[in-house]
Amino acid sequence: MRQSTYDRLESVYRKFKGYIGTQELLKEGFSNRQIAVMAEEGHLEKVCHGYYWLAGKKEAKPSDYKCIEVCLSDPRAIVCMDSALYYQGMMKEEPEHLSVATARTDRSLLSMSFPITRHYFSTNYYLTGARKKETEFGCYNIYDIERSICDMFRLEADVDIELVDKIKANEEQYRRILRYAELLRVKQKL
Repeated sequence: MRQSTYDRLESVYRKFKGYIGTQELLKEGFSNRQIAVMAEEGHLEKVCHGYYWLAGKKEAKPSDYKCIEVCLSDPRAIVCMDSALYYQGMMKEEPEHLSVATARTDRSLLSMSFPITRHYFSTNYYLTGARKKETEFGCYNIYDIERSICDMFRLEADVDIELVDKIKANEEQYRRILRYAELLRVKQKL
């Protein structure tokens, strides 16, 4: 490729932070072939269909890059259960798989470079407790702490007893968890 292509890439590095879509690269004047060559050379890292990480910047990915990348792949995906608890600081150790909730009718492909566990939730309660978290590199959807704990009880996952005791000590948070438990029909398990 010509030096002018690499000069344009340098201006893209200054203009964009972290992730960039194929459409933005095309608007910046790159062809599909040039994008493919830049990915082969390591200037771009393919994250999912239509999105790249600006690898040539030599900037480290954010700590929550998995959440951002899953939501780039499927904007309706929501980080849930143990993964949601980890990314909100309630668990010390990162789970092996990123737990992701999607609506039961959502069949979009989640082909990621890291392991994920996909949970299909009923459309009635799918959006209950979902929050959008904005970061400097992008945004992602995540369930709040109370919803995540109720889902873990509902799906009979391992729940840390210390975590439950910590939440029971906070009266306001415990009331919120009981409301979710009633809505999700897991109150008897608490």
